[in-house]
Amino acid sequence: MAKSWNSTRYSDLGPTVQDITSFIGISAACCTTASFVPQVVQILKSKDTAGISVAMYSIFTLGVLLWVIYGFVIQDMPVLLANSVTLILTLSVLVLTIIQRLRTANIRNSSNVSKD
Repeated sequence: MAKSWNSTRYSDLGPTVQDITSFIGISAACCTTASFVPQVVQILKSKDTAGISVAMYSIFTLGVLLWVIYGFVIQDMPVLLANSVTLILTLSVLVLTIIQRLRTANIRNSSNVSKD
């Protein structure tokens, strides 16, 4: 009887398959983590956060924080490291967005007060 895909343990796959699988996992972690770098750079250069969803980044950041906690609890260094870097990047986007929007709101309020 053939094994189903989920009945094979990772340790039974052999070193070559494990190496390929590890490479895929590390590559995926690097790509998903690095995907936030352009957004952070764009915000720092342009100071424009109009297109950023605070709700989306808040939920995503919470999810990444939970991944960090999970990686710490199960002592999985790749999960912990990749998500720690992602957490820093997503928090950067979130904080920069909130700061920029507060500044914009303050400027608008100041200009409305001075017109009165």
